Amino acid sequence: MTTDVQRNDKAIATPSSVLLAVSPALRTAFPKLNRGSGIAVKMPYRPTLGLNPVVERPDSLGAHLALALHGFPVCMLSDGHGSPDSETEALDDVYLETITIQSRVFQRFSIDHQIFFEPVDGEEAERLELQHQVFNKVFDNRLIFPPIPRPQKILDCGYGTGSWAIEAAEQHPKCKVIGLDIYPYMNPDDIPDNLCLQVDDLNRPFTFPPNHFDLVHSRLLATGINRDRWPSYIRDIKRVLKPGGWVQLVEIYFNVQSDNGSITEQHALRQWSTQLMGSLEEVKDLRVGTRLRNLLTAAGLAEVDARMIPLPLSAWSNDPRMRDIGAANRDNVKKLLPALGLYPFTQRLRMTPQQFAELIARAQQEADTHNLKAYFPL
Repeated sequence: MTTDVQRNDKAIATPSSVLLAVSPALRTAFPKLNRGSGIAVKMPYRPTLGLNPVVERPDSLGAHLALALHGFPVCMLSDGHGSPDSETEALDDVYLETITIQSRVFQRFSIDHQIFFEPVDGEEAERLELQHQVFNKVFDNRLIFPPIPRPQKILDCGYGTGSWAIEAAEQHPKCKVIGLDIYPYMNPDDIPDNLCLQVDDLNRPFTFPPNHFDLVHSRLLATGINRDRWPSYIRDIKRVLKPGGWVQLVEIYFNVQSDNGSITEQHALRQWSTQLMGSLEEVKDLRVGTRLRNLLTAAGLAEVDARMIPLPLSAWSNDPRMRDIGAANRDNVKKLLPALGLYPFTQRLRMTPQQFAELIARAQQEADTHNLKAYFPL
């Protein structure tokens, strides 16, 4: 996993897995991650949607309409107070339509526009909640890596079920947190008052004004951001960061590795990785985690710090902490393998349902085979 954190001064970024970047003055401010346990969060349901216009950018390029959850706080870019009832409109049915493939539900809009190929059903929502708990273990319950003691505005790109955004808003009650994603999972009754969630396509230019956010958080968007969008996506992030602001990126490189080198091309896990990346290669860059450092540097962000963290697929490690992470990740991986692979394998590679089921069953078994020591680079 790569996490990148970079500062905008200069802005900040974290590794290919986790990327952090800081200005020289703040380099010593990064403490090591403290050990901790995962945090349980509430389960969501699919809410009613509304349409919320985003304030026009000062450069007059014009703002496109962002879909906001009906009943959520309206995301005003000024200090005005918008009313959800007066600022939202009925959402066109095109954004509510879904399609079903082998009993899994997908957002038709995302499929038709090649935005996002993962399910949007309750089963996937549960997996995303589980995955968030795994990340809490990996990062020792630290949501924000760079030293931002009193952030005023945070942007969360790709909020999913809202777990990270909710916890960030709760930890910083005086901070306004805005989340963007192509599909909403959240229950409006469960979000803090200082959190605003919008539905929007991150492949389109940001409509926020410059110098707006103290932190931009971006996690696991390799399957959502278009291949040719990444350079401008990073530039958009830099533009909306305040001077001295930070960007924190976390991506999984879905090419399964083995800690003892025992996974070969004959293994189903390697076949899953190769076919996933190959099936989406024309539209998505699933290797982007390995390129984040260069992208951040090219955008003019300062002091990029990239770290690779092995994310074990099961509890095979002799290290107690990594074994605990692997044990927590086991159920997530079991659900992740079919969720990420179903549409690309059956609709783009034309696998039959039987071929897909057999590949996934073998991959799941291998992921749980301790002597293979399988992990994703984070």
